[in-house]
Amino acid sequence: MEEKTLKAKHGMPMLIFFILLYLAAIGLIILGGILLDGQNNIGVLPLVVGILWLVIGFIPFLGLKIIKPQEALVLTLFGEYIGTLREPGFYYVNPFSTAVNPAAGTRLGQSGDVDSSSDSNRTQVNVPASKKISLKIMTLNNSKQKVNDVLGNPIEIGIAVMWRVVDTAKAVFNVDNYKEYLSLQCDSALRNIVRIYPYDVAPGIDTTGDGIPDEGSLRGSSSVVAERIRREIQEKVEAAGIEILEARITYLAYAPEIAAAMLQRQQATAIVDARKMIVDGAVGMVEMALEKLNENSIVELDEERKAAMVSNLLVVLCGNRDAQPVVNSGTLY
Repeated sequence: MEEKTLKAKHGMPMLIFFILLYLAAIGLIILGGILLDGQNNIGVLPLVVGILWLVIGFIPFLGLKIIKPQEALVLTLFGEYIGTLREPGFYYVNPFSTAVNPAAGTRLGQSGDVDSSSDSNRTQVNVPASKKISLKIMTLNNSKQKVNDVLGNPIEIGIAVMWRVVDTAKAVFNVDNYKEYLSLQCDSALRNIVRIYPYDVAPGIDTTGDGIPDEGSLRGSSSVVAERIRREIQEKVEAAGIEILEARITYLAYAPEIAAAMLQRQQATAIVDARKMIVDGAVGMVEMALEKLNENSIVELDEERKAAMVSNLLVVLCGNRDAQPVVNSGTLY
């Protein structure tokens, strides 16, 4: 169902008109009372009309609607959708029309729509709620989820989604509750995308679907992952008249049960990389030392002495502690 704009009358002239009718009804009651005091039956008619209007005269006032900026009101008349009021102002519509907003009582953990009395991310409250639909940009902070990445490692991840309603008719009539629908689709899209990526860069993993391994990861490609999540959510909520403006990863960590093991793994990887760099540098320095000794003919060493010298230099350069110097006062051989 597509949204259509309701052409409504301005409310202020109608308000003045209804007030005048009430005043006229009071005048008829007074006139009827005066005529009845004069024992004139003609006073019965104005008296009945005045009392009748005082009883039912409130009904037209129900058609007066005030729309604030960035608000909309979806109206139905006897079950038929008649249109949406979008522009801010004071309007008069059919007093028997009904405002529809199935998500009016739903509070999500998001900006401008938070039920602070509850810790739950989704709460149904039993208090009267406005039937108006907010057209403002909202930020949905979905709860953290535990999801397995492509390598099967459990991780915890949370996202924030910026969204707004662009088609009020779809939001109201195409889904049961567009706020709950959005939240559930965010959970689903998050799981679908996260399971494609590893937490850290891993060899042989294809995250783009082109059959070629790449260096995509949740930690290193957060902006790419967030954009894929946004597109995934947008495809799912298109039917609900919702536009997803942006999605961001707000929390990312290994699950507690493997966090310590993964930390040790990262530390071990860092140590191995550091050692590799130290060894590469030490070998280069030994090569340079031998070349200098040969070029300048400072000393001639046989293969056995070269091996001993290389061993000593590598111990000195690669050791964790400072080497203790030993002075040789004898001969080389």
